[in-house]
Amino acid sequence: MNKNQWIDEFPVQITVSDLDGIILDMNDAAAEGYAADGGRKLIGSNMLGCHPEPARTKTVQLLESKQKNVYTIEKNGVKKLVYQSPFYQDGKCVGFVEMVMEIPWEMPHFIRK
Repeated sequence: MNKNQWIDEFPVQITVSDLDGIILDMNDAAAEGYAADGGRKLIGSNMLGCHPEPARTKTVQLLESKQKNVYTIEKNGVKKLVYQSPFYQDGKCVGFVEMVMEIPWEMPHFIRK
């Protein structure tokens, strides 16, 4: 199997950017999810151009502070979890990963020990 094939075919939108907000890569699900905005043609462009206010300001703050951001949304009757987090190489923060996944409206919650 190709090293990245599982990522490309994983049913969760995965988009990777550098610290300036330039989109470096996206998997098949992300390309499909952002098809109306250009899909894979977005690679090389700045993700800030895809965010209206106040999301644009929030994204700039996340890039500057290197903090993660986790929330849920509803879009077209589908509930989604959005997980945005810095990623590191050799201990240095070099960019952000955004994962967007569909989740059920009601989910079990377990407390593990």
